[in-house]
Amino acid sequence: MARHGHTRSRPSLEEGEDEEAEDPLDAMIRRTGCLGPHRELQECMAERQDWRHCQPQVRAFGECMARRQRPGEP
Repeated sequence: MARHGHTRSRPSLEEGEDEEAEDPLDAMIRRTGCLGPHRELQECMAERQDWRHCQPQVRAFGECMARRQRPGEP
């Protein structure tokens, strides 16, 4: 199975640095509690190659992130 992540350029690894270190964006999304919807969106995008075909996943991820940004909610 393909590794999930973002296609951003990464600086070369320093000696002893873990090649499989978690993507910083994935780590940030994990802390929001929205990693599941994010991964579902990524999988849809990889399969369909067009975000317009992934609207349920786009909405689910957006709603999850919006809930995390509302004041007073965990």
